[in-house]
Amino acid sequence: MPRAIRPKASEGRMGVGPLIPPLAESQRPLRQQVFELVRAAGLIPRVQVAKDLGVSPASVTTITSELIETGLIEEVAAPREGDAGRGRPAVALGVRADAHRVAGMKLSDREHTAVIVDFAGNLIADDVIPRRPGPMSVTEILDAIEDLLNRVCTKAGMARADLSAVGIGVPGFVDSAEGMVLWSSVLADRAVPLAARAGARLGLPVTIDNDANLVALAELWFGAGRSLSDFAVVTIEHGVGMGFVMNHRIYRGAQRVGMELGHTKVQLDGALCRCGQRGCLEAYIADYALAREATTALNWGHKEGQSIAVLLESLYDHAKAGNATAKSIFRRAGRYLAVGLSNVINLFDPALIILSGERMRYDYLYAAETLAEMESLVIATGRPRPPIEIHAWGDLLWAHGAAALALSAVSEAILSGQVLGVAAE
Repeated sequence: MPRAIRPKASEGRMGVGPLIPPLAESQRPLRQQVFELVRAAGLIPRVQVAKDLGVSPASVTTITSELIETGLIEEVAAPREGDAGRGRPAVALGVRADAHRVAGMKLSDREHTAVIVDFAGNLIADDVIPRRPGPMSVTEILDAIEDLLNRVCTKAGMARADLSAVGIGVPGFVDSAEGMVLWSSVLADRAVPLAARAGARLGLPVTIDNDANLVALAELWFGAGRSLSDFAVVTIEHGVGMGFVMNHRIYRGAQRVGMELGHTKVQLDGALCRCGQRGCLEAYIADYALAREATTALNWGHKEGQSIAVLLESLYDHAKAGNATAKSIFRRAGRYLAVGLSNVINLFDPALIILSGERMRYDYLYAAETLAEMESLVIATGRPRPPIEIHAWGDLLWAHGAAALALSAVSEAILSGQVLGVAAE
């Protein structure tokens, strides 16, 4: 076996170990850490900020004064515990809710949803626009985005110009950093610079991401993931997606299109997936896969032309009524889901797995048999598997995740001294 080649001393000295850039993600500037702690706490005294971050009270006073001056946080009078209202009230810090407002949208195969939230994450308004399934042209989707934003702004009693940013989520392969939709079931074209196109149309900064990432972001900001450093969200709707939080941050991969659980292969040369390949997990458990299976197994050729939603409701009703074939379709999908979830556990060892999406209404997918099969496929370490929670939220949760994406973009741009502007096409 050849020995590793080491340079001679005269050739200079080579370093070893990881090359960590300054101010890595885990070493965020103190100013940003202070703001994020105040935002996460809701209300918190300066002395507690210093204690939680392990820095001097003087440093916290200096930084919070700057954040107050820039209008990002404010002092709030809070009654002292046990004082029954006597004496001067304690002063706590909180995010200034009216400092900024952002919109979040989810574009899907079934409907488009939007929310407007303030800088503290409070909901101001929401709206939904139903749509016919199928891919749209870029112009059509931009029209839909603009129409939806105008409607939700009207509900909120504000103009588009009152918003600081817009976050948008779409299914498919999305490079969030470049604002590029590489492929999506809602778009007829590939490699669409949707953030730039939407930003130019709306006259506002736009950020985009894969919709499953936004569900994970919604759980991280508003839900069960707030106190967890590592957890997974698996979404089951028209497709199968996954968002993974690692060290309190969304993990996207080296090329920023990772975590595509729905397109991991569970059957070589298997069922056709909408991505064009065969044997994907999605091709066995997504709604179009269940509808396709039902049409064949139950001889529903006469129902051709009915929407997938109607077919699925009929399939579920048949299963609930005891139809063996309908029950077997859900059972088969549940087994494939068990394979997918066991792979997530074996690969990532998350603290929690959240199953989310419209299909979570169909409890056959996560019946006791499914969870038992998943248990049998997980590596036997002698330790308990991560808990699994079912969150059957509607699309407004996804839109909240898009709003969190926009809030994050706004706050990070301000804290880093950048100018948040409209991306160039």
